[in-house]
Amino acid sequence: MASRPRTKWLGLCPIAGSGYNYVVLRTIMNWPENIERGGVVIAIIVVTILIAWIVDALFRRFIMRSTRVMNNDPTSYLFLRHAIRALIYILGLSLAIYSLPSLRGIANSLVAGAGILAVAVGFASQHALSNVISGLFIVIFKPYRVNDRLRVRDTLHGIVEDITLRHTVIRDFENRRIIIPNAVISDEVIINSDFGNDNICKWLELTITHQSDLSVAKTILAEEAVKHPLQIDTRKPEDIAAGKPEVLVRVVALDERGTRLRAYIWAKDAADAFAMSCDLLEAIKKRFDEAGITLTYLPDIFKQVNL
Repeated sequence: MASRPRTKWLGLCPIAGSGYNYVVLRTIMNWPENIERGGVVIAIIVVTILIAWIVDALFRRFIMRSTRVMNNDPTSYLFLRHAIRALIYILGLSLAIYSLPSLRGIANSLVAGAGILAVAVGFASQHALSNVISGLFIVIFKPYRVNDRLRVRDTLHGIVEDITLRHTVIRDFENRRIIIPNAVISDEVIINSDFGNDNICKWLELTITHQSDLSVAKTILAEEAVKHPLQIDTRKPEDIAAGKPEVLVRVVALDERGTRLRAYIWAKDAADAFAMSCDLLEAIKKRFDEAGITLTYLPDIFKQVNL
């Protein structure tokens, strides 16, 4: 009884061995065809990468020229560049897979079940798809654009550098990159200093002691602001005819620390407004020291509004 299974097993060995030898022999005989198919796949991958690189370089050059020469908004072009590059990679990978007969059947099955696959992929990548859709809405409705100055959550602020399919890249003023998913920034309340009219009204607030000469302090504030090269005159002809001052200085508060003055100074954009405020701080401090006007401490002396 114990010898029969062994005899049966030994009888099958030549058959198994011949089948294995057949597979090996077939592989050896078809090696030129296998090398050719592998070369086709490698060639498709290389060509895909090359085409994506060329398209990306052409788009980059076109974006730079249209932005600098024609003064166009690069936001839509950047988003389209990322979308086309992703599409090229997807098509190239699909063609490489379909070129292999061993994977062609799997590809046909996936195409046949595309509806079920789309539902499965949709459930598995809801967050990723929400970022893509949010990025598309950002490009269409433009709550912000590339090169706009944003403030998010009162702690993150900088210049929009890029809007990709997944996220928005913001470069802060220390040259660090802030990466925010498009779905997240779409739900945030943001402050855009360059939305619509780029002109910025800078509030320069200083508090002087009650014993200081108020008229002299207001005159110094107005004179230093008017002569600054980054200050712009936003008055209309009728305002000039009515004698409206180029820089308005008001007393906005009286408290135990002193008299608070506020100068309303206009600049072309947020960058000029910041540079101008730094220069005016130094110039006004020197003029106040010469005139014997004493400043008192007041936190948050600068405030900025977009009008």
